[in-house]
Amino acid sequence: MKPTHVAVFSAKPYDQAYLTEMADERVSLCFYEMALNSMTAALAKNAEVVSAFVNDDISAETLKTLADNGTRLIALRCAGVNQVDLTAADKLGITVVNVPAYSPYAVAEHTIALMLALSRKIPRAYNRVRDGNFSLDGLLGFDFFGKTAGIIGGGKIGLLVAERLRAFGCQVLIYEPHNTAPAKQAGFDVVTLNGLLGQSDIISLHCPLNDATHHIINAASLRLTKPGVMLINTSRGALLDTVAVLDALKALHIGYLGIDVYEQEGSLFFEDHSTDIIQDDIFQRLLTLPNVLVTGHQAYFTREALQHIAQTTLQNIDDFMTGKTLLNRVEIR
Repeated sequence: MKPTHVAVFSAKPYDQAYLTEMADERVSLCFYEMALNSMTAALAKNAEVVSAFVNDDISAETLKTLADNGTRLIALRCAGVNQVDLTAADKLGITVVNVPAYSPYAVAEHTIALMLALSRKIPRAYNRVRDGNFSLDGLLGFDFFGKTAGIIGGGKIGLLVAERLRAFGCQVLIYEPHNTAPAKQAGFDVVTLNGLLGQSDIISLHCPLNDATHHIINAASLRLTKPGVMLINTSRGALLDTVAVLDALKALHIGYLGIDVYEQEGSLFFEDHSTDIIQDDIFQRLLTLPNVLVTGHQAYFTREALQHIAQTTLQNIDDFMTGKTLLNRVEIR
């Protein structure tokens, strides 16, 4: 039986290693380190399956090129689907599958790491000690015990973060507009968004990006938050109106910002720009602030997560090619 030709885009060396290790003779993997977009889509000619990642541009134009060249399946190696024109895919007869949960523990643990690093000023302390400076001036932190933490999004990751914050002694509030049962069963208070914003010392975002959540943190919602609030985002960059967040930081209203995602990260993250002059002035301004910590979309990046991503992606492809039920099919909502 002829193996299925799979074109894998945004395939970094670690992606290639895990996919190759877990693949069998039923698939033929062709790796491309560049992102998928309307220009690079032609590289997937005769590939029945295209595998893409979180910042690939899977627009109607890209999908048209793929469909014309024989692609029938988009196998995303991520949970988010906001980068895909699902309506265009449906019209072109292209099926879309994703990896809905690859390692919620990895993301939850990274979220807590950002919080602790910010609250105890770990990056500054690390650099200071390496310079032989053991002064504690400027390193004053705060206890999590007794603080109120607000989690926007009561899914698996949000609840894992909530459980860890409760273990620190925080009162945890959850805003979840759809399925509130898991949060309530876990013993958390489910509140309105405005209620969460007004009461929380720490706010962490764990919701998908869609029309309802785009810029859910904006100038108006920030005015409802406490002065000195800690804001954490390890979900999707466009949940934050970055300009409004920067203004609130400059006004000393946001006390701490930790982000693993960025609204305009597509041209920055997952690449080495250490010798470049980064042209994004907003991003560059964020990096100058002492109370801001940015990581480059690495919250998911653990051995366990990469193994699960590869395994689920290959299983999705096999299920499609053998006509089995697609457990991870992405439907238009």
